[in-house]
Formats: sequence, structure tokens, C-alpha cells
Amino acid sequence: MLKCKEAVEKANALVDGAPLSWRERFALRLHLLMCHHCRRYLRQLRALVISLHRSPPNAASDEAVERVMDKLDSNP
Repeated sequence: MLKCKEAVEKANALVDGAPLSWRERFALRLHLLMCHHCRRYLRQLRALVISLHRSPPNAASDEAVERVMDKLDSNP
């Protein structure tokens, strides 16, 4: 049975796309079945990775940011 520290290492490798053997995947799944803390960690890690890979919607161009900053500077 994996300890939480080992499960976190395996979960990090899994999310990073590193190949895990079937025994490592089985041990991780078994641990996740019994440990809600590690399940929550893996869920949050996956959400973080997904959010980092998304591009920001409606990102302002450098010119638009510059115009807004100029308007703010010109107002008393």
C-alpha cells in the first residue's frame, strides 16, 4: 500500500504524462479509493493544470492597455 507521499509523487507523474506501470497505476488507484485527501489533491492538481493550459479569454492587446493607461493618467 502506498503512503500519501508516494501517492502524491505518482499523481504528479500521472498528471505530467509520465508512463506508469500497471502496478503503479493499480497501487495509486487503491490508495485513492481509501484516502480522500489524496483524491482531493489529484482533483485540484488536474484542475490547476487545465486552467494553466487555457489561454485567457479576450486578452487585451498591448495597444489597448496603453490607451487605457494614457486615459487614466490624463484624468485629474
